[in-house]
Amino acid sequence: MIYITGDIHGTHSVNTRFNTRNFPEQKHLSKQDIVIVAGDFGLIWNGDKEDQYWLKWLDKTKPFTTVFIDGNHENFDLLEQYPTELWQGGLVHRINDSVLHLMRGQVYEIEGLTFFTFGGAASHDKAFRCEGKSWWAREMPDDEEYQLGLSNLEKHHWKVDIVITHTCTAQSLAWIQQKYSTEVVADEMHEYFQIIQSRLDYDQWYFGHFHQDVQLPDRQRLLYHDLFMISEYQTQT
Repeated sequence: MIYITGDIHGTHSVNTRFNTRNFPEQKHLSKQDIVIVAGDFGLIWNGDKEDQYWLKWLDKTKPFTTVFIDGNHENFDLLEQYPTELWQGGLVHRINDSVLHLMRGQVYEIEGLTFFTFGGAASHDKAFRCEGKSWWAREMPDDEEYQLGLSNLEKHHWKVDIVITHTCTAQSLAWIQQKYSTEVVADEMHEYFQIIQSRLDYDQWYFGHFHQDVQLPDRQRLLYHDLFMISEYQTQT
């Protein structure tokens, strides 16, 4: 089974999101089952004992495997030090035995579904952060990553089941700006995802970043606190 949720921001909410009271379904899961975090995982942040405690908690005490895409609030200097390997058809950073980072522009095959993943986003509050300590320029992709995403989609004939990004398409951003208060402004990533959305045959597109839980047009789903099984949600929508 595959579950998905939105931003957890590290120690801020990892316990409340994944404890057995709020996520009772885990009592019936195993390490073969996957929980996906749609960016701002945040437990690769200080590299300190607290981060390591919660990474070990996910690995050793939780029955499921945790995978995440990067958001804008990650320590990319630390994240990119982890070893890279091939997993389910795409590249990952191996954090520990059952915590994995799904890298940008990859396509994975999990439980009979194909997933295109592309992390990253621009921080609207970077003026108030310190580069190398609370903000990293690598939150935004480089040209090689953008091209890799297009190339891998081309290899899959522009058809996947699920898209997981941290931020969204330009059209979805405009929709969010009309409905909610946000300081996020359109940038190259939104336009990149808009180009992909115009060509891609997909079933559902999940993203985080905006701290809301709502279904958007064009089978795009904004996630924050919600945590649900993907196959069941696909059936409902």
